[in-house]
Amino acid sequence: MKKTFKAENINCQNCANMIKGSLEDDFGEIEVNLGANPKEVTVEINDEASEAKFKEEMSEIGFDIIDE
Repeated sequence: MKKTFKAENINCQNCANMIKGSLEDDFGEIEVNLGANPKEVTVEINDEASEAKFKEEMSEIGFDIIDE
């Protein structure tokens, strides 16, 4: 199912491109909403393990997920 996460430190299209380039091989198509504040990242998440892996990998490239 598609899930949307709020993320810190996403400022521009280059940030969105970095997220997509780094993570799309593992997670499929990723959408980044630069119009939202905080910015939103939508990705296909199948289970809790893949959600945890996505959050960890986002953090590793400098974009922490904001827990709601």
